[in-house]
Amino acid sequence: MILIAGPCVVENEKMIFEIAEKLCKLQEKQGFQLIFKASYKKANRSSLNSFTGIGDEKALQILEKVKKNFHIPVLTDVHDKTEVALASQYVDYLQIPAFLCRQTELLIEAGKTGKTVNVKKGQWMSAESMSLAVEKTKSPANAEVWLTERGTIFGYNDLVVDFTSVPKMKKICDKVIVDCTHSVQKPNAGLTTGGDPSMIETIAKAAVAVGADGLFLEVHPNPEKAMSDAASMLQIDKLENIISKCLLIINALK
Repeated sequence: MILIAGPCVVENEKMIFEIAEKLCKLQEKQGFQLIFKASYKKANRSSLNSFTGIGDEKALQILEKVKKNFHIPVLTDVHDKTEVALASQYVDYLQIPAFLCRQTELLIEAGKTGKTVNVKKGQWMSAESMSLAVEKTKSPANAEVWLTERGTIFGYNDLVVDFTSVPKMKKICDKVIVDCTHSVQKPNAGLTTGGDPSMIETIAKAAVAVGADGLFLEVHPNPEKAMSDAASMLQIDKLENIISKCLLIINALK
């Protein structure tokens, strides 16, 4: 099982290293494939006053240290084609945020790097329509493309995960990931996005049960104090229990 995990955004080096160390110990114990995730900056925020980052190169350098010190691959988001060249110097995987999954120039530029690109499915997109995003990303260099399910907008303040999207998207891309933390968000809930972390485990277990290749979970030592997505991140000490149950499900299916 692939686990893409880490905090929403790089807040400081100490916090990033603390999370990376805990994830690596868990990987050694349980044997999944770990990819460390953190955004080096946040371009999509609810409020003008929301935290966006500590500086692009400073944050990317911290992610590079994680890669070298802990010997694990690293993933980060890119928001514009002009960011791709810089970010790809530091990380192993590039991620396209859900709101940007139709941005043709961004997808093509990410694909040009030859790195694996994880494209998050837009909250308004069908599973089948993501084939066009895959086509754009693969067009320049036939890069490996993953798709991530992260819920569909339902009403004004809720997301619903349609798990039939997993087998549908597996037909059109290389791997399918399910984002278990962004899927519990409550968008447009005020100045910051809300969420219901109690449902993270439910979504994770359902994801592996329907055949997802991996899980995406944003984790933090103290989510309530996080600079971004505080209402939907998982407290990192709760991760082991969830992963253990998911691996039991995978083994049972085998």
